[in-house]
Amino acid sequence: MSSFQMITTLFLLAMMVGTSNSQLSATYYAKTCPNASSIVRSVLQQAEQNDIWIFPKLVRLHFHDCFVHGCDASLLLNGTDSEKTATPNLSTDGYAVIDDIKTALEKACPRVVSCADILALAAQISVSLGGGPTWKVPLGRRDSQTTHREGTGTIPTGHESLANIATLFKSMGLDSTDLVALSGLDVLMDRLYNFNNVSGKIDPILNGTYAKTLGQLCPKGGDVTSLIDLDEQTSLTFNNKYFLNLQNRRGLLQTDQELFSTKGAETVAIVNRFASSQSQFFNSFAKAMIKMGNINPLTGTNGEIRLDCRKIN
Repeated sequence: MSSFQMITTLFLLAMMVGTSNSQLSATYYAKTCPNASSIVRSVLQQAEQNDIWIFPKLVRLHFHDCFVHGCDASLLLNGTDSEKTATPNLSTDGYAVIDDIKTALEKACPRVVSCADILALAAQISVSLGGGPTWKVPLGRRDSQTTHREGTGTIPTGHESLANIATLFKSMGLDSTDLVALSGLDVLMDRLYNFNNVSGKIDPILNGTYAKTLGQLCPKGGDVTSLIDLDEQTSLTFNNKYFLNLQNRRGLLQTDQELFSTKGAETVAIVNRFASSQSQFFNSFAKAMIKMGNINPLTGTNGEIRLDCRKIN
């Protein structure tokens, strides 16, 4: 699970959001746009022909949106002071596909489906098309009329300790199982060349052979934006191999590896459980995604239904 590990990684982090929102419903568009899900699926299937990484990119967009003031599509807004121009979001991608989905939905169901719901549906369908679980997405979110750049500091960076990440998740209603199911991204270079701010030091938790391989892919002074698979063998498949990698000290990201290597952490047992049972991981992941999607949505008369996901009406 590499490109999808980016997702799982994000997911283990995102599972902190816990309360459900009673105003959201999986049948929200049953009468007003009954084909919404199939329209999103069709656009995504076409998009994958041009970008094999599009599925994890879209899951990541949903994650980054929900972790800043809730799941309100504020991430999608353009502007020099927008969320997408903040440092944690500079590496996000997939916005053009969201535009394509919005165009298709506006043609079929004008002024009905919100951009926030598009992100939630795109994430679920991306996971499903990638071989992962499916779940009924609670719908009925509305779109923010403002951006929240100042709130992007709540997006996990990968430099936090496991304890700090767990606290962040808990503040959003997500528990340790959610954390392990959604787990997140960090910066690899520090693990290879500057562990604990010691120049030249390699993270001792890293498998030695794996560290050498990563060093070749990410040479010191090289391109820090290079894409590295979180799972070397099944990068385009959504599965539980990520957790097997953690057991073998082959977790790409420091925050990920700490899920298994932190002595006494309750996440160790969760990693072992997911590594031994893909079905348990799938079930927990789906529940975590639903919980994350319930973070502070705008409903009722709050917000709006944008005609263009990149700007307010």
